[in-house]
Amino acid sequence: MEIRKATLHDVKHISRIHALSWKSAYKGIIPQAYLDDLKEDFWISAFENWIKDDVLTTQIFFENDRTIGCVTYGKSRDKSLPDWGEIVSIYLLPEYFGKGCGNKLLEIALFDLKQSGYKNIYLWVLKENLRARHFYEKNKLQCNKDECICEIMGKQLTDIRYIYSFENYTQWP
Repeated sequence: MEIRKATLHDVKHISRIHALSWKSAYKGIIPQAYLDDLKEDFWISAFENWIKDDVLTTQIFFENDRTIGCVTYGKSRDKSLPDWGEIVSIYLLPEYFGKGCGNKLLEIALFDLKQSGYKNIYLWVLKENLRARHFYEKNKLQCNKDECICEIMGKQLTDIRYIYSFENYTQWP
């Protein structure tokens, strides 16, 4: 297994991982019609811009030359937390859920964010996504009760913020 920084040549694989992960992880949370219509190329332009403009960093996880997961992170996009780092997403192909790959992706993001000088990081997770919430809590991130409401196909969804402070831990799990 190998993890490396993504390039523009990787955006198709990154977008595919996001789409397939969403279709599995968000089943029963996000409207099924939305998930059914979600195209594998949906995120290509976003990742092209983020990588080209060096806005966010994406690391991709390989197993036997197959891209199986990715993590995206960087400077906070929340104007109220200008000195914080943000983990924007961690996604895996569904067959890799629960196999420790997410831990490796989280670890590389935390390491890079710490090396970049951030003392605190945050991420958003859907309130109903109990599997992801358990994963983050197991890895010492804490829900701080901040909420963000979005809507997909008429269904209101609540994201909740999880935070991690490097000052509270000398090393992460």
